[in-house]
Parts: sequence; C-alpha cells; structure tokens
Amino acid sequence: MVTVLLLLLIAPFVLPQALVNAAIQMLIAALFATAFNVLAGQGGMLSFGHAAYFGIGAFATLHAINALGGAGLLPTPLLPIFGALGGCLLGLVAGWFSTQRSGVYFSMITLALAELLHALAPHLTSVFGGEAGVSSMRMPAWGLSFGEPMHVYYLTLAWVLASLGALFFFTRTPLGRLTLGLRENAMRLKFLGYDVHAARVMVFMISASFAGVAGGLLAMNNEAGNYVLFDVRLSSEVVLNAYIGGTGVFFGPALGAAVMTFFGYAVSDLTRSWLLYQGLIFVVVMMFMPNGLSGVVLWWQRSQRSSAVLARYAAGWSLGALACAAAVVFSVELLQRALGSDYQSQLVDAQPWPAIALFGRDWLPGAVSTWLLPLLLLVAGGLILNRVTRAWDALNEEEAA
Repeated sequence: MVTVLLLLLIAPFVLPQALVNAAIQMLIAALFATAFNVLAGQGGMLSFGHAAYFGIGAFATLHAINALGGAGLLPTPLLPIFGALGGCLLGLVAGWFSTQRSGVYFSMITLALAELLHALAPHLTSVFGGEAGVSSMRMPAWGLSFGEPMHVYYLTLAWVLASLGALFFFTRTPLGRLTLGLRENAMRLKFLGYDVHAARVMVFMISASFAGVAGGLLAMNNEAGNYVLFDVRLSSEVVLNAYIGGTGVFFGPALGAAVMTFFGYAVSDLTRSWLLYQGLIFVVVMMFMPNGLSGVVLWWQRSQRSSAVLARYAAGWSLGALACAAAVVFSVELLQRALGSDYQSQLVDAQPWPAIALFGRDWLPGAVSTWLLPLLLLVAGGLILNRVTRAWDALNEEEAA
C-alpha cells in the first residue's frame, strides 16, 4: 500500500499530460467501483442503476461551482461534498423504495429508477441543461489555480484516498459488519431483532453518497456534464469493473476499475472493437477467475509454496493466455476490416479478395494460410494452459497425499 501511494504521489511528475488525465479517470473509476461494492459486494444488493447517484453528484457539484464560485467557506477543493449530499439525498429516496424488495426485484427497481431519471433529465433543462448540459469553471483557491492537470490530479487523489479510507473504516464499524449479515442471511438478522429495511437503506445511502463524490470529482475534472451521465452504460461499466477486480476484497473493485479504465484509454484509439474485448475479458474472468484479479493476489499471498514455484506456473498460464488472446485479436481485427463497408466496396465479382494490411503485413482473407495462424495460436495456447493446469493439479494431489 505504501508503494502504491508513493507511485500515485509522484505520477504527475513522470507521466505526460495525457496520461495524467487518464490517471484522474482511473482514480474516479476506482472510487465509484468501491462505493458500488459497499452495496453489491458487501451488502449483497446488486444495483443496475448506480449511474443515477454518480450523475446527480456531478450535477450537484457543477451547480455548486456556479453558485458559490469556489470561494469563501466552501472553496473549490471542498465542492465535491455537494456531490456527496446529492447522492445521499437521492439514495435515501431511491433506497427507501428499492430495498423493499431483494434479489432480482431489487436490481430491476434500481435499473428502472435510473432509466426514469435518464429519460426525464433531457426535459428538466433548468437542472440538467438539456442537450447542452451544464458547464462551469474551476476557480483558484488555497494558492492553486486548478487550471493545470496536476492540480486537478492531486485534488482528485486527496478526495479518493479520503473516501477510500472512510469506506474502509465503515467496513470495521458495527453497521459495516452488519452489512455482511444482510448479504449472507437477512432473515436471521430480522429474527435477531434488527430492522433489516432500515439497515439496507443506510447502506444504500452510504454507497450513493460516495458514488456522488466520484461524480463530483468527474465534474471538477471535466467542468461540464450532461444527461449522458445517467446512461445505463455507466451503470453496467461499474458492475463489470467491480466483478473483474473482485468483490470479495475491499480494494478489488478499485483495482478492476483502474485496470479496465486504463485498458479502455489505451485500446480505444487502436481499434473500434475495444468494447468487445472488454466484454470478453469479463467473460473469461468470471469463468476462470471468479474471485477477480484480486483473487490472484490473494492466491499468491496465501499459498504455502515458494515464490519461484508460483512464478513458474503463473508464467505458464500467462503464456497460454497470451497465445489465445493473440488468436482472438487477430481474428476479430481481420474480420472487422473484411466486413467493413470500405473493404466491401472494393470487392469485384469473380475476382479474389484484395489483401488487408494488419500488424505490418498484408493478409489475404480468402487464403487458408491466413486463418491457419490464429488456429495454431489458439491450439498452442489451449495446450499450454491444459498442461500447466494438469501439472498444478498433480502437484496439489501429491502434496495432499
């Protein structure tokens, strides 16, 4: 943790400006995913509409900037607190209704409430600004101009660290421990005399409040926002990020959100199929790493074997996974170009398909040798994964015997 903190502190001095902006997005996504995990991972209440509280936090902060000017008792660095208040108030109202039910009914209610807000937002122009949205401007405070990405980065980092610390402290409080009981057996808590509905509403409010802080930080960074912040895509992204990182560990969702946000930043400029790759990563993680990326870290820490043995098997799995990933990427990118309208317009009847430039070479889509490469990579990757897995299972059986 100390190493990660030091890296975060020196990041703006060693990264170019574009990566500093990406780091700000990663920090915001990490906080949003952790706030979501308080409700879903710890409380067992899977919300499909958490973008509503994120968006309300953003708009509350934008209106606070315009109204207060970032001066006086509430200077610019403190304005995300209005995001927390906005998320908390909406969380109180939405949580009171949605927590009347549990399971899939709870998820559907949260989705319906978020979609209702998304549908109403374009028409409430006085609050959400219509199509143009609401814009603002960060004002100087505490000797900082907040006109440079570095200033915004450290403001975001301070809020994220403070919020993560508060959420971690919450998990150690009696209500935080009771949250785990809501996930495991709410009926038993009711038999013990607890007001289950009130506890769920409080957990919902806490989660929505910190989601509002994340939205407020996004508003501080972008200095603008529109009703797209309520889109269901943002709600689905936080679910994917949390489960890819691992909901069973406190910092797991933050890890997943940071990794997937950077993945989107790095890959979206390279290919139009990056959302497909994001979905494939989620499927693979759920199938073969149900505990998420943080589960790999726990596996390494809790294993009784030496680091050299673990590194050897991890390297084998990584090699096999990379071979399979290379096969998938090659096939997807070649098919995307071959089925695109620009390429299809070049086709002539009774003429061979022209070559496609990909990865520094020309490939003939109609040639068998072209598709033989991804097939060989896929077979080789599968064999490597199978062999390493069998060796790992044999080692476990031998030690157990």
